[in-house]
Amino acid sequence: MNTPHIAIQGLGLVTSVGLDAPASCAAFRGKIGNPTQTRYIDSAGEPIMAHQVPLAQPWVGPTRLAKMAAMSMEEALRDLPRKEWGTLPMLLCVAEAERPGRMEGLDEALFNLIQAELGVTFAARSMVITQGRVAVAVALAQARALITQGHCKHVLVVAADSLLNWPTMGHYERVGRLLTSQNTNGFMPGEGAGALLVGQAQGQAGELVCTGLGFSREPAHLDSEAPLRADGLSQAIKAAMNEAGRQIHDMDFRITDVSGEQYYFKEAALALSRTMRVLKEAFDIWHPAECMGEAGAAAGVAVVALAQAACRKGYAPGPNVLAHMANDAGQRAALSLQYRVAR
Repeated sequence: MNTPHIAIQGLGLVTSVGLDAPASCAAFRGKIGNPTQTRYIDSAGEPIMAHQVPLAQPWVGPTRLAKMAAMSMEEALRDLPRKEWGTLPMLLCVAEAERPGRMEGLDEALFNLIQAELGVTFAARSMVITQGRVAVAVALAQARALITQGHCKHVLVVAADSLLNWPTMGHYERVGRLLTSQNTNGFMPGEGAGALLVGQAQGQAGELVCTGLGFSREPAHLDSEAPLRADGLSQAIKAAMNEAGRQIHDMDFRITDVSGEQYYFKEAALALSRTMRVLKEAFDIWHPAECMGEAGAAAGVAVVALAQAACRKGYAPGPNVLAHMANDAGQRAALSLQYRVAR
């Protein structure tokens, strides 16, 4: 039996380059970033640069995440009557449990703060997914299961994350993973939030449909000393393509969560060489982190938002998108996305 497809029926995004999805995606298209100095310095005494969201007040910690999440949720749910918001399960995507400097008690605190911010109690099958950059892909799989099993018609996937605290940035600076005055092989930390209203695909023109999901684990993850062969990402891509009934050469372009480190670019290139069996003249790879920085779990929504905006506005190379994500623990995820065009 074929797996029913889910579609993105509402979308919101808050990043350092835009406080809603249209503004953020316009900046991604123009490759516009907005890095600013933080109050922290690197080992050479130079300020650490980061992608900070310009909020109305200098909120910090879980309150800051809740404010960004609520903004993105209101954008994603603007076409749904507010009295129906409480019927939705909320799948909240946050930083992985092993993230250095992760806030203690983050999961429950953030969930409750978001509900208080919106004045909504979400449905009983709500949950928190602590898998960082792959969390949104995991949430989409869970949303599909809930909808397919008849538990609900719609699911709200929400992601909120920030690397802009000293325990986290200090760790990554010490181990040489931040982009600093002394290190070019690193990422610039960021923050953000996003929301996706997901429902069963209706077969209508203008829908962005998730036609396949694939997951795997990379044994040669970033902190291992094993030689990288991209086994995990290759398997995740193959699984997503198999579920979609497609081959990777059917895809028109890629969007990923890579954010500046050579390891992840090398992994993406290796995975492509191990899965592509038909020569393509061009197969672009887009990475919104070049504009919004490394924003952890929020990266997954940014990838989906950029796919939808590019297809809807006609600047995508085609309607078939391969998206893939990876986290430091070795989890890998791939999505086959298709924008339904009018026939």
